[in-house]
Amino acid sequence: MAYLEHVNLTVADPKKTAAMLSELFGWHTRWEGSVLNGQGYTVHVGSDDSYVAVYSGANPSQTVPKADASYQTRGGLNHLGVVVDDLDAVAPTVNAMGFTAHSHADYAPGRRFYFHDMDGIEIEVVSYA
Repeated sequence: MAYLEHVNLTVADPKKTAAMLSELFGWHTRWEGSVLNGQGYTVHVGSDDSYVAVYSGANPSQTVPKADASYQTRGGLNHLGVVVDDLDAVAPTVNAMGFTAHSHADYAPGRRFYFHDMDGIEIEVVSYA
């Protein structure tokens, strides 16, 4: 059976993004360091089985995409979905970090909300509990 091991996202500050993901989801840094002949930096943050690689090049663009642009851009990342045990426990932390949770919904078989991080990446937080 195949499974998704990781996804690699370009961000402005890999350490800051990794810290945010760790705080929200209880993840840990699996690896970090220079990449692409010292022209970039990556932090791998997640669980023992899968992770998100957050990468920044030597001169990352500081342009943050429009929140809805990914759904109209071929090859764009629509959102990153993360399953949590307790949706209600994560929501206050998202708000305390200065992000705005939106699109709260109950649906079969779970509950969810979304927020955009500091790089404009939409994150879906979902619980099937």
